[in-house]
Amino acid sequence: MQITQTNLPGVLVIQPKVFKDARGFFLETFQAERYRQAGIAANFVQDNHSRSQKGVLRGLHFQQTKPQGKLINVSQGAVYDVAADINPGSPTFGQYFGIELSDVNHLQLWIPPGYAHGFCVLSDCADFHYRCTEYYDPQDEAGVLWSDPQLNINWPITLPLLSEKDKQLPLLKDLLRHSL
Repeated sequence: MQITQTNLPGVLVIQPKVFKDARGFFLETFQAERYRQAGIAANFVQDNHSRSQKGVLRGLHFQQTKPQGKLINVSQGAVYDVAADINPGSPTFGQYFGIELSDVNHLQLWIPPGYAHGFCVLSDCADFHYRCTEYYDPQDEAGVLWSDPQLNINWPITLPLLSEKDKQLPLLKDLLRHSL
Protein backbone atom coordinates (compact mmCIF):
# COMPACT_ATOMS: atom_id res chain seq x y z
CA MET A 1 0.00 0.00 0.00
CA GLN A 2 1.33 3.40 -0.97
CA ILE A 3 0.14 6.60 0.77
CA THR A 4 0.36 10.06 -0.80
CA GLN A 5 -0.32 13.28 1.13
CA THR A 6 -2.38 15.89 -0.71
CA ASN A 7 -2.45 19.68 -0.48
CA LEU A 8 -5.07 19.40 2.30
CA PRO A 9 -3.90 18.38 5.80
CA GLY A 10 -4.78 14.76 6.55
CA VAL A 11 -6.39 14.05 3.17
CA LEU A 12 -4.58 11.00 1.77
CA VAL A 13 -4.56 9.08 -1.51
CA ILE A 14 -4.15 5.37 -0.93
CA GLN A 15 -2.91 3.01 -3.60
CA PRO A 16 -3.53 -0.53 -2.35
CA LYS A 17 -1.54 -3.49 -3.60
CA VAL A 18 -3.51 -5.14 -6.38
CA PHE A 19 -2.78 -8.76 -7.19
CA LYS A 20 -3.76 -9.50 -10.80
CA ASP A 21 -3.66 -12.70 -12.83
CA ALA A 22 -5.64 -14.40 -15.60
CA ARG A 23 -8.60 -14.86 -13.24
CA GLY A 24 -8.95 -11.19 -12.34
CA PHE A 25 -7.63 -9.32 -9.32
CA PHE A 26 -7.63 -9.21 -5.52
CA LEU A 27 -7.04 -6.29 -3.16
CA GLU A 28 -7.69 -5.44 0.45
CA THR A 29 -9.97 -2.42 0.71
CA PHE A 30 -9.37 -2.13 4.44
CA GLN A 31 -7.17 -3.75 7.07
CA ALA A 32 -7.27 -1.97 10.41
CA GLU A 33 -3.65 -2.38 11.51
CA ARG A 34 -2.16 -1.50 8.13
CA TYR A 35 -4.31 1.63 7.86
CA ARG A 36 -3.50 2.58 11.45
CA GLN A 37 0.21 2.37 10.61
CA ALA A 38 -0.46 4.66 7.64
CA GLY A 39 -1.97 7.27 9.96
CA ILE A 40 -5.66 6.38 9.63
CA ALA A 41 -6.47 5.36 13.18
CA ALA A 42 -10.20 5.77 12.73
CA ASN A 43 -13.04 3.93 14.35
CA PHE A 44 -15.39 3.20 11.46
CA VAL A 45 -19.07 2.84 12.39
CA GLN A 46 -20.99 2.87 9.10
CA ASP A 47 -20.47 1.71 5.50
CA ASN A 48 -22.39 3.32 2.62
CA HIS A 49 -22.82 2.33 -1.02
CA SER A 50 -24.39 4.46 -3.73
CA ARG A 51 -24.93 3.83 -7.42
CA SER A 52 -25.28 6.78 -9.76
CA GLN A 53 -25.50 7.39 -13.48
CA LYS A 54 -23.20 9.49 -15.64
CA GLY A 55 -23.38 13.19 -14.92
CA VAL A 56 -24.75 12.87 -11.38
CA LEU A 57 -23.06 15.16 -8.88
CA ARG A 58 -23.57 14.55 -5.17
CA GLY A 59 -22.38 17.19 -2.75
CA LEU A 60 -20.72 19.09 -1.35
CA HIS A 61 -21.87 17.62 1.98
CA PHE A 62 -20.68 17.57 5.58
CA GLN A 63 -22.08 17.15 9.08
CA GLN A 64 -21.92 20.21 11.31
CA THR A 65 -21.40 18.91 14.85
CA LYS A 66 -20.71 15.22 14.17
CA PRO A 67 -18.21 15.38 11.29
CA GLN A 68 -17.50 12.17 9.42
CA GLY A 69 -14.15 10.88 8.28
CA LYS A 70 -14.57 8.90 5.05
CA LEU A 71 -12.52 6.16 3.42
CA ILE A 72 -13.70 6.12 -0.19
CA ASN A 73 -13.35 3.75 -3.14
CA VAL A 74 -15.16 2.97 -6.38
CA SER A 75 -15.85 -0.67 -7.24
CA GLN A 76 -17.46 -0.05 -10.63
CA GLY A 77 -17.02 2.88 -12.99
CA ALA A 78 -15.27 6.18 -12.38
CA VAL A 79 -15.92 9.34 -10.40
CA TYR A 80 -14.21 12.65 -9.82
CA ASP A 81 -14.04 12.93 -6.02
CA VAL A 82 -13.52 16.19 -4.11
CA ALA A 83 -12.62 17.16 -0.55
CA ALA A 84 -12.99 20.89 0.23
CA ASP A 85 -11.57 22.70 3.25
CA ILE A 86 -14.44 24.69 4.75
CA ASN A 87 -12.77 25.45 8.10
CA PRO A 88 -12.15 29.23 8.30
CA GLY A 89 -9.35 28.65 10.84
CA SER A 90 -7.40 26.37 8.50
CA PRO A 91 -4.38 27.54 6.47
CA THR A 92 -5.93 25.75 3.45
CA PHE A 93 -9.43 27.22 3.91
CA GLY A 94 -11.26 27.49 0.58
CA GLN A 95 -8.94 25.02 -1.16
CA TYR A 96 -9.91 21.62 -2.49
CA PHE A 97 -8.37 18.38 -3.63
CA GLY A 98 -9.88 16.43 -6.52
CA ILE A 99 -8.99 13.03 -7.93
CA GLU A 100 -10.41 10.38 -10.23
CA LEU A 101 -11.27 7.17 -8.42
CA SER A 102 -12.18 4.15 -10.54
CA ASP A 103 -12.42 0.40 -10.85
CA VAL A 104 -9.31 0.61 -13.04
CA ASN A 105 -6.94 2.59 -10.80
CA HIS A 106 -8.31 1.11 -7.50
CA LEU A 107 -7.30 4.28 -5.64
CA GLN A 108 -8.87 5.18 -2.32
CA LEU A 109 -9.25 8.57 -0.71
CA TRP A 110 -9.16 9.21 3.03
CA ILE A 111 -10.95 12.41 4.03
CA PRO A 112 -10.66 13.10 7.76
CA PRO A 113 -13.54 14.70 9.68
CA GLY A 114 -14.17 18.37 8.98
CA TYR A 115 -14.08 18.58 5.19
CA ALA A 116 -16.95 18.98 2.75
CA HIS A 117 -17.18 16.13 0.26
CA GLY A 118 -18.71 15.55 -3.14
CA PHE A 119 -18.27 13.58 -6.34
CA CYS A 120 -19.49 13.46 -9.91
CA VAL A 121 -19.86 10.35 -12.06
CA LEU A 122 -17.68 10.13 -15.16
CA SER A 123 -18.66 6.64 -16.40
CA ASP A 124 -22.08 5.39 -17.53
CA CYS A 125 -22.66 4.12 -13.99
CA ALA A 126 -20.58 4.09 -10.81
CA ASP A 127 -20.73 2.16 -7.55
CA PHE A 128 -19.30 4.38 -4.82
CA HIS A 129 -18.38 3.07 -1.36
CA TYR A 130 -17.46 5.02 1.73
CA ARG A 131 -16.69 3.86 5.22
CA CYS A 132 -17.54 6.52 7.84
CA THR A 133 -16.22 7.37 11.30
CA GLU A 134 -19.54 8.81 12.50
CA TYR A 135 -23.16 7.81 11.99
CA TYR A 136 -25.13 9.78 9.41
CA ASP A 137 -27.50 12.25 11.08
CA PRO A 138 -29.87 14.03 8.68
CA GLN A 139 -30.51 16.75 11.31
CA ASP A 140 -26.78 17.56 11.37
CA GLU A 141 -26.23 17.58 7.59
CA ALA A 142 -25.13 20.72 5.79
CA GLY A 143 -23.48 21.54 2.51
CA VAL A 144 -21.94 24.03 0.14
CA LEU A 145 -23.05 24.63 -3.44
CA TRP A 146 -21.05 22.50 -5.90
CA SER A 147 -20.29 25.52 -8.11
CA ASP A 148 -19.25 27.93 -5.34
CA PRO A 149 -16.88 30.48 -6.95
CA GLN A 150 -14.88 30.78 -3.72
CA LEU A 151 -13.95 27.08 -3.92
CA ASN A 152 -13.54 27.28 -7.72
CA ILE A 153 -13.61 23.51 -8.17
CA ASN A 154 -12.58 22.39 -11.62
CA TRP A 155 -15.34 19.81 -12.08
CA PRO A 156 -15.00 17.74 -15.28
CA ILE A 157 -18.71 18.33 -16.08
CA THR A 158 -20.65 21.53 -16.68
CA LEU A 159 -24.33 20.55 -16.37
CA PRO A 160 -24.53 17.96 -13.58
CA LEU A 161 -27.64 16.09 -12.50
CA LEU A 162 -28.33 17.36 -8.97
CA SER A 163 -30.84 16.53 -6.27
CA GLU A 164 -33.27 19.31 -5.38
CA LYS A 165 -31.53 19.57 -2.00
CA ASP A 166 -28.08 20.00 -3.58
CA LYS A 167 -29.39 22.71 -5.94
CA GLN A 168 -30.38 24.77 -2.88
CA LEU A 169 -27.09 24.52 -0.93
CA PRO A 170 -25.59 27.87 0.15
CA LEU A 171 -22.35 29.46 -0.91
CA LEU A 172 -19.49 29.11 1.55
CA LYS A 173 -19.56 32.83 2.41
CA ASP A 174 -23.29 32.64 3.25
CA LEU A 175 -22.85 29.46 5.27
CA LEU A 176 -20.13 31.10 7.36
CA ARG A 177 -22.17 34.27 7.83
CA HIS A 178 -25.10 32.28 9.27
CA SER A 179 -22.93 30.13 11.53
CA LEU A 180 -21.32 33.10 13.33
